[in-house]
Amino acid sequence: MVQAEAADPGSTIGHFDVLIVGAGISGVGGAYHLQQQCPDKTYVILEAMGDFGGTWKTHTFPGIRSDSDLYTFGYRFKPWTGPPIATGEEILSYMGEVIDDNDLDRHIRYHHSIGSARWSTEERRWTLEVTRTDTGEEVRFTGDFLWMCQGYYRHRAGYTPEWEGMDRFRGEVVHPQTWPDDLDHVDKQVVVIGSGATAATLIPAIAANCGHVTMLQRSPTYFVARPNSNELADTLRELDIPEEWTHEIVRRKILHDQEQVVRLSAEFPDLVREELFKGIRAILGDDYDVGPHFTPAYQPWRQRLAVIPDGDLFHSIAAGDASVVTDEIEAFTESGIRLTSGDHLEADIVVTATGFELSVLGDIEFSIDGEPLDFSDTVGYRGMMFTGIPNMVWVFGYFRASWTLRADLIADFVCRLLHHMDGRGASMVTPTLRDEDADMDLLPWVDPEDFNPGYLTRSMHLLPRQGADEPWRHTQDYWSDKDTIPAADLDDGTLVYD
Repeated sequence: MVQAEAADPGSTIGHFDVLIVGAGISGVGGAYHLQQQCPDKTYVILEAMGDFGGTWKTHTFPGIRSDSDLYTFGYRFKPWTGPPIATGEEILSYMGEVIDDNDLDRHIRYHHSIGSARWSTEERRWTLEVTRTDTGEEVRFTGDFLWMCQGYYRHRAGYTPEWEGMDRFRGEVVHPQTWPDDLDHVDKQVVVIGSGATAATLIPAIAANCGHVTMLQRSPTYFVARPNSNELADTLRELDIPEEWTHEIVRRKILHDQEQVVRLSAEFPDLVREELFKGIRAILGDDYDVGPHFTPAYQPWRQRLAVIPDGDLFHSIAAGDASVVTDEIEAFTESGIRLTSGDHLEADIVVTATGFELSVLGDIEFSIDGEPLDFSDTVGYRGMMFTGIPNMVWVFGYFRASWTLRADLIADFVCRLLHHMDGRGASMVTPTLRDEDADMDLLPWVDPEDFNPGYLTRSMHLLPRQGADEPWRHTQDYWSDKDTIPAADLDDGTLVYD
């Protein structure tokens, strides 16, 4: 795996054709595509942390793993050869191979935290004011095009609600995003607040060593229990099919199946719900009442389905190492949590798997020609560029499909756009509403009736709007984006060149 390397201390000012922010899954993938498709472009990747990995470097809680299959979460250009659901360590190793194989590390500047980003129309460039977190040095980078690949959540701290009495709790309160290396959970009574992918990942990783683990949820989540293997991939490997072919065939099959599930969830939600329950009952038994603890108030796929590889969470419950309580918190006590039902959960450790804080454009102070940018005043172009912001793309991945699918599509778009600008002799491109868009309805960045997790609803007011008409829609639909984004007309009047 590539080891983190700091920037040359003497390189205090640099200009590049493309500035990439973030060395996570999007930034590393973007750098690969840029290097392959636009080999004449100079670029740098600015990363605030001391190593690559993004999400997979930030999260170190026990059991950290993907909740998307690696055939689609992995890059389309690098075959995945491991289990479909991978550990954080396996994903970091995979990313490290991409960096090594393509000599990307020489372009990455670690410990570079961006404080502000300024666009100047007069200079036709972005200026980033950066602090070297390892030395305290202030440095500046300028670039023609800005590619925001930092994700959409705040890495330094997760989201923990304030509950009455937390100050009098004698145990430890831990958020998975800042998991202490020295936390001792052996033989302890642990309450994990939350019911999403993080809780479902963490609990089976620690349950066998704890006294007991209780998953305390206000409302249930839909879970998919399935083996952590892919029968088609195994068959293709038995036939000695090249890994590149296997990766692409399995990837297409998974995407086909996912499209069917999304469609069935919308048209026949009761059928999908019952199929999900069958997977749970197969482990917990037909006598287990899935109703109270595993039946969300929303239809399947209104929020992300959490994959349970090999059904490990349910095996922990079946073994008696873990249990589920569906209730609300009234207050913390000295020894645990009092619920609105009147029940009390004893706890030595409380883990708040309650989500993350959304970070808009990396919490960087943006300005356009000296005016502070209010991102919520903009309208998104295909969910990646924004009205009034020249020469910038933000990678915002999928909810229902793997993040990397959209990161790859956007990377192709950026490279095509850069070539198009060169062909036109343009140094500046700005998404702009046309006359025919003047009366278009403006909608939330994500339709809350379609997808409504807490981190998004808490922060929707900070995000851009989407339009009711193309190309201003942010559909979050890979199966339409895979056709429409590559075919997008770059001269339809919505992108203004200068």
